[in-house]
Amino acid sequence: MLTRRLALGAALAAASFAGAAHAQSWRGAYPELVFAVIPAENASGVTERYGPFIEYLSKELGTKVTLRIANDYAAVIEGQRNGSIHLAGYGPASYARAVVTGVKVEPFVTTVNNDGTIGYHSVFYVRADSPYRTIEDLKGKNLGLVDPNSTSGNNVPRFTLNKLKINPDTFFARVTYTGSHENAIIALQQKTVDVAANWWNAENDSNLTRMVSKGLAKQDDFRIISKSDLIPNSPFAYLASLPPDLKAAIVKAFNEAPTKAKAAFDKLSDGKDRGFTKVDATTYEPVVELIKFVDQLRKQKS
Repeated sequence: MLTRRLALGAALAAASFAGAAHAQSWRGAYPELVFAVIPAENASGVTERYGPFIEYLSKELGTKVTLRIANDYAAVIEGQRNGSIHLAGYGPASYARAVVTGVKVEPFVTTVNNDGTIGYHSVFYVRADSPYRTIEDLKGKNLGLVDPNSTSGNNVPRFTLNKLKINPDTFFARVTYTGSHENAIIALQQKTVDVAANWWNAENDSNLTRMVSKGLAKQDDFRIISKSDLIPNSPFAYLASLPPDLKAAIVKAFNEAPTKAKAAFDKLSDGKDRGFTKVDATTYEPVVELIKFVDQLRKQKS
């Protein structure tokens, strides 16, 4: 009996040591993990929003996690392509663009809205004091988009316009990429553009409401004239080449964040999200098809 107990104890100790050594092995290979997010807002806003969550991830994973603030959506895609970005917070279309262009990346979670839905909308805003009521009213005016790889700020808007048989490059006097969702609202605010695309979850949860909370805009200054069907929420994705135990540790840290680091989690969405939920490549197959459609559309009209 004593011999069996000793043997069992030795086996458990060996398994524990092997597990610890295995975990230590990935930490040796990844003394730093780089986490990048698409620039939905200005750089200081990204740092303030993600800083506490990055600290939480570093503590949970036991390795340094560094936040990289990308200049544009393409920089996140290219960073994952060359392996310098291990984790990324994408938009659905920028993730799909990565997939379409051969980046080996895997989505693992997305956020759940407070109402339990797992999606958002693309909207067209105009100034509240403008006479425009429909997109058709804006012929010959200036359109503000966000980034070529933005879902709600470019790809879904172009799909919406195509359904109306509108070619934005000929219908509008000028089409401008503003670089971020915040910049699109500011361009509309300053009358640089007459209509701007943006993301919207609910009346109290949108890029505009976040800008209002930061004193960058007034909600009553803008009006929505078009809203898309539901788009699946933005994925967080890691490199497919990461070790399985590292992937598992990342998923565990994300899933436990709403309870283990509630303040840090809440800061990601100004307290508007309920938690994370599992996703995979199949979740975003419709968005991949949308990207291919938009690409084909451009070829036909070029």
